[in-house]
Amino acid sequence: MALKTFNIDSEVYRKFSLRSRKYGVSMSKTIENFIRSQVADEPEVREEYLARLEEIRKGKFVKVGSFSKRYGL
Repeated sequence: MALKTFNIDSEVYRKFSLRSRKYGVSMSKTIENFIRSQVADEPEVREEYLARLEEIRKGKFVKVGSFSKRYGL
């Protein structure tokens, strides 16, 4: 395990510390899990999903200037 030092705004630290105590979680573990999630490999997207997404993007849409006027609200 490595010991690292970061500069963090004191108000942010205070709120994070209170939150950690409230939920009974370790600040170090919470920060480690956050960093781990940021550097994790991106999940692979299936080709079927990308094809379906492209169909949706090319779909027919109705342009609405004013929602309330269009739907009488």
